[in-house]
Order: sequence, then structure tokens, then C-alpha cells
Amino acid sequence: MQQREEKRPRRVLVTGAAKRIGRAIAIHLAESGFSVALHYNTSRKEAEQTARDCKGAPIFQADLADVPSIRRMFQQVREQFGLIDCLVNNAARFTRIDPLEISEADWDFIHNVNLKSVFFCCQEGARQMMELGSGRIVNISSLGGIRPWPEHVHYCASKAGVIMLTRALAKAFAPRITVNSVAPGVISFDDIDEKTRAMIEATPMGRAGRAQEVAEAVRFFLTAPDFITGQILAVDGGLSQR
Repeated sequence: MQQREEKRPRRVLVTGAAKRIGRAIAIHLAESGFSVALHYNTSRKEAEQTARDCKGAPIFQADLADVPSIRRMFQQVREQFGLIDCLVNNAARFTRIDPLEISEADWDFIHNVNLKSVFFCCQEGARQMMELGSGRIVNISSLGGIRPWPEHVHYCASKAGVIMLTRALAKAFAPRITVNSVAPGVISFDDIDEKTRAMIEATPMGRAGRAQEVAEAVRFFLTAPDFITGQILAVDGGLSQR
């Protein structure tokens, strides 16, 4: 029997692409031959620099905590960039708060972007991919969604939610769209405090990770066979196994 030829996704939107891991993902994908569009919220200057580093990629602003803003952005992407066949949900927030001190506002601040926006970006992205007939979604979760961190209960809950959302959407969107997740461990950006240093020391590989390594894992899922879906890849130097 002749096998169906795999269509390789090429047009990708990366959320939270102005800085840090998102920037590394966007640049790596652009260098790998993808046509990249960049999302940012408030970091326009940094987004413009990343765009230049991505061969003049277009940038799109949206407050991902607001669903109408998400929908407006995806409509703009459709009109100005074209239908996407790849989506990388990278944008996230991170705070450290004693769980006895977490307020409703603290909880919503994290979950509105880390979990709610991921779902609605997946929804909008999948609608475009369904029109094309296929697509790839990669959600950036976290080691905090796999391992419990006592001063990051709200963050851990949001990232665990991303992991289960990934698995459920992989079933919901099959067979035309794959949905996978990359879960970074400690990724160094020269902002290491004592608690983070202790995590690095506990990492079996004996060092912090690099943003480029997360980007390479994302590219793997965007180019892997479509028989790979619903999977969580921890890029953590083995720390999740401790």
C-alpha cells in the first residue's frame, strides 16, 4: 500500500516570542526554514528586535488574558500572514507566593495566561489548521506541571492543566492536528537565585538547560511524524526523574 505523503508544516505563530524561551524558539524555527509570526503583549521593542532576527517576521500584539484580544489577533494573522499550520503556545506568567497568601487576583493572573489563553489559542489555531487539512500545536508546559513546587502552587496547577489540555486536545483534534507539549526544567537566563541554584545542583546532567535546547524540542514536534501526538517531552536534564 502506498503511504500518504506527509505535509510538513511551515507557517507558525509563536506566542510570547519577544524574549527568553519564546525568542529562542522563534529564531530557531526561522533559521530552520519556517515562516514565523511573532506575538507580544507589552514588549514591543524586544519583539521588533526578535522580528529582525527572524528575517523580518511580522509581529502581532494581544493581551492573551482577554479572549476577544486573542480572537482579534488570530484574525489579523489570517489576514496579514496567512492561515497557520503550526502554533507554539509559549506565553506564560510566573510568580512565587506562599499558598496561604494567594488571592483570587493572584490565581487569575497566572491562570488567565498560563491555561485559559492556551486553550483559546489552540481553539483559534485549530480552526485555521482544519481549513488547511492538517497542523501541529506545541504547548510549552513546565517541570512545575510534573513536579510539585510548594511556593508555586498556582503556577504548578496551571502548567499541569496545560499538560492535560494537551492530551485531551490531541484526542479531540486527531487525526488532522497533532498536539504535544515541551516541559522545560531550569533554563538559565543569568537570573539564578539560591532556590534555582539548588534545582540545578539536583539536576542529573549537572547544569541548567539552554533556551536553544527547548527550541530544538519544539522543532522536533513540529516536524515529527503525525503518529506522535499527546506527548509530553521534559527538557530538564533528568530532573523530573529525581
